[in-house]
Amino acid sequence: MDSLPMQLDALAAAHGGLADFRIDSPAEILSVLKSLQGGNVLVNLNGSDGTAFTTTLWAVDPDRGILSFSADEHSSQVQQLVEAEEAVAVAYLDSIKLQFDVSGLLLVHGGKTCALSCSLPRVLYRFQRRAGYRVRPILRNTPVAKVRHPMIPDMALTLRVLDVSIGGCALFLPDDVPPLQPGVVLNGVQIELGLDTRLTTSLRLQHVTSLNQEAKGVRLGCEIVDPSADTLRSLQRYINQTQRRARALGG
Repeated sequence: MDSLPMQLDALAAAHGGLADFRIDSPAEILSVLKSLQGGNVLVNLNGSDGTAFTTTLWAVDPDRGILSFSADEHSSQVQQLVEAEEAVAVAYLDSIKLQFDVSGLLLVHGGKTCALSCSLPRVLYRFQRRAGYRVRPILRNTPVAKVRHPMIPDMALTLRVLDVSIGGCALFLPDDVPPLQPGVVLNGVQIELGLDTRLTTSLRLQHVTSLNQEAKGVRLGCEIVDPSADTLRSLQRYINQTQRRARALGG
């Protein structure tokens, strides 16, 4: 799934190397890391044994060459990552997937808090999440997705649709709703984009991204699972119509 690290060997074989994806400029690496930190972006730390821990980048110290991630010392995933000492970090900035190795993981205690520290990466990779054009709804009636919470089947949710592409969509999950974990599949989702565009499909949650504090919720980046031909046609028609309306409003 998309929150897992890209297989670099296979990618290099397919593209004749990794030069198109590689960032090795210290200044550019630092800029990207600062963006992750400043945006409070969720980062998935993936251990070689399959262990995964979702966190945020708490501090970037270029002088000491150290990164610090927020951590829970009582988490079994954190303990497993520390024992492994190495992991691959995956995060998203807008439409870009970022990936870098973290090594020398240590659990550092400070007062009532603790953090996972590691060496500053010397190489970072970035990948376009999807090639499909994404549009933000501009209809008077805000498009929604109706779904039942996968962990609480009796809880019916109506989530606002933030944007749409031919391969998926982004939904807004309010803070007062129990969280969802990347990788979960939401079945029987009813997406209502407009009176003439209503779909029923399954969505796989690819990643969860923090928004600004005023938003009072998070962004769920979802991929459509095995879309039918009718679903793809409906989405393409909706995207085309939304693009035309946006151009008309702008012109």
